[in-house]
Amino acid sequence: MLYDLAIGIYDLLVHIMAPFSRKPRKMMKGHWVVYELLRQQMEKDAQYIWFHAASLGEFEQGRPLIEKIRMKYPEYKILLTFFSPSGYEVRKNYRGADVVCYLPFDKPRNVKKFLDIVNPSMAFFIKYEFWKNYLDELNKRRIPVYSVSSIFRKDQVFFKWYGGTYRHVLTDFDHLFVQNETSKRFLSRIGINKVTVVGDTRFDRVLQIREEAKELPLISKFKGESFTLVAGSSWGPDEDLFLEYFNNHPELKLIIAPHVIDENHLVEIISKLRRPYVRYTRADEKNVEKADCLIIDCFGLLSSIYRYGEVAYIGGGFGVGIHNTLEAAVYGIPVVIGPKYQKFMEAVQLIDAKGAFSIKDYDELKALFDRLLGDEMFLRESGTNAGYYVTSNAGATDKILSMINF
Repeated sequence: MLYDLAIGIYDLLVHIMAPFSRKPRKMMKGHWVVYELLRQQMEKDAQYIWFHAASLGEFEQGRPLIEKIRMKYPEYKILLTFFSPSGYEVRKNYRGADVVCYLPFDKPRNVKKFLDIVNPSMAFFIKYEFWKNYLDELNKRRIPVYSVSSIFRKDQVFFKWYGGTYRHVLTDFDHLFVQNETSKRFLSRIGINKVTVVGDTRFDRVLQIREEAKELPLISKFKGESFTLVAGSSWGPDEDLFLEYFNNHPELKLIIAPHVIDENHLVEIISKLRRPYVRYTRADEKNVEKADCLIIDCFGLLSSIYRYGEVAYIGGGFGVGIHNTLEAAVYGIPVVIGPKYQKFMEAVQLIDAKGAFSIKDYDELKALFDRLLGDEMFLRESGTNAGYYVTSNAGATDKILSMINF
């Protein structure tokens, strides 16, 4: 009852905020049409495999599995659902799925209506997705459901003294494919044993991205033969540090792809620069060669841009947490991050592998960058460590598929 009340309150708050905020408004519009969309787009006699991801990051984790199933088992159709507009709006036209829509709020009436229409052959919930009513109903209908790339920590509600009711949700899964042994141990302590450690499917995804990386002639021309730092998904506190270093080191070129691409943030970045720059959308073969800093003011290029760097700086480590370190490490370049990385297992392991380094202030950044620029062997070994960390952890997708009956 408390869970259903919480979902009802959340639904109400989204409705209240919709007239005033774009994200809740997009969510509401998507929810209004979801059942009609499903009735129109789903083929009546087809078998569907349902994948659910909260947002874009979770989708990227599930994507290798979606595409491998599509290739190996073409008799199945794919339904992909998102909870967040930041996932749905970006991937609503994703060709790897036959139907893409929002997931209705986890209310019993919504759940039954959704599953009556969809009737999936099996379901995959990515990482942290534990919707109680959906999982209970899937279990009642004997529809196999799997948790993929999930990770468990002792501070989660499942392991608290008051988490008994919600802990029962985990018994609904036919199997949980977790990222590490720690997760398996935590689950074992509460009697959840249908668990296999397979690692993280994101390693498979970033290797796939590397193979599909775009050639970007303007960026190649900008780089030339210069030592280049690629700063990805940066925020203001990150930029304060690496821009100061960049301004004082003419031997270094910089490509910066900020996390927030709006005019106010771009103007803020430009105000901190004391060297020539050009924005990517305004770059051409002439002005890009004269610039020392290239500002990426559009989306969709970052994962391909890392290949042009000798070092990557990944933003977010001075805020809520770092962004994707694997997209850079896969190219065999060292990764630099801020101090708030402890909740990100891949960042912790990448640092342990000596392929990534954490800095907490400008003095630490300066000392590290001076060494990376001046010590070729240190640079090369750090990059090799980063690349090997990614390749040695690949293979989760195939391990999962080998344990599922289609």
